[in-house]
Amino acid sequence: MKIKKVFIAGGTGFLGYYTALKFNELNISVDTIALPKELNSLDWFPKNIGLTFGNLFEMNDEEIVNLLKKQNYDAFIYALGPDDRIVPDAPALDFFVDKLVRQSSRICSCAKSVGIKRCIVLGSYFAYFDKKLNGKLGKYHPYIKARRMQEDALFKLCDENFSVMIAELPYIFGTMPERKPLWRESFLDHFNGMKSVFFPAGGGTAIIDVSGVAEAVVAITINGKSNTAYPIAKDNITFKELVTLMMKASKDNRPYKELPAFLCALGAKKIVKETLKQGKENGLNASKLMTQIQNKKFYIDPKPIQEELDYASLGFTGGRDVRESIKETMKACYPERFEN
Repeated sequence: MKIKKVFIAGGTGFLGYYTALKFNELNISVDTIALPKELNSLDWFPKNIGLTFGNLFEMNDEEIVNLLKKQNYDAFIYALGPDDRIVPDAPALDFFVDKLVRQSSRICSCAKSVGIKRCIVLGSYFAYFDKKLNGKLGKYHPYIKARRMQEDALFKLCDENFSVMIAELPYIFGTMPERKPLWRESFLDHFNGMKSVFFPAGGGTAIIDVSGVAEAVVAITINGKSNTAYPIAKDNITFKELVTLMMKASKDNRPYKELPAFLCALGAKKIVKETLKQGKENGLNASKLMTQIQNKKFYIDPKPIQEELDYASLGFTGGRDVRESIKETMKACYPERFEN
């Protein structure tokens, strides 16, 4: 099937924006929708991307159907929903199930009802590793459990006329116009007030630049197989190298120290209790995070997926060098440190 026109739900967000640009590079037309509050703040947004305003989460099914049936879209890209950095009211699972499972199923069902043939959903690599670990992560982390439930729910929409594919995404770096990266408040700020930066020993993660995410989504749209989740990465890195690089790139000279995971978990238990006292709950249980994730190497070999999605025919490489992207991301997180 030749892809000529796509609709991106979340096209003004970090991932959706770069995905829209990549489609445009291939002369594939793109429409998207932005929140009404963004009405007067998108002067920088490309004029060749069709833009309307509304909140898909608040729109009813009829309104979504009317929006999507205006054009003959070949594919629907779903780049909406909270990630693990959100700390909702407890129980967190209720929040993530509503936003990640119910809403995505409802909205993608609307896309199916208007005759769109292909649906690509941006998900999390935690779902990939939870499957490898037979559900062990989802047992303790509401966000991961919801991501698994999301995949199961969306694949039930598949039939001979409607293909669903999921991009399971790892740590993502990069910058975009008029937006500050979330890495400062969601990650680096956790180390504020410490004389050293402490992390569990032995862990690592898959990483990718946002340009690589865009390539993956476009490749899945064109060459992906229905009812398939694709774990996506450009490279792998130890947390020691990653955090050290982030600190150095942000002009933070504190030493990096590794501790046994169980010691980090003891300290994290206090965070869990304090958060619950406030009526909140993290999507990732901070204590279990230390012993189940951050001390493990959550690595992904990018080559098999790139070959399966035929990156070569599209001229894709997996995106920019991630280590250079990390440096640029840190500068954008702390612009005040680079004013001179």
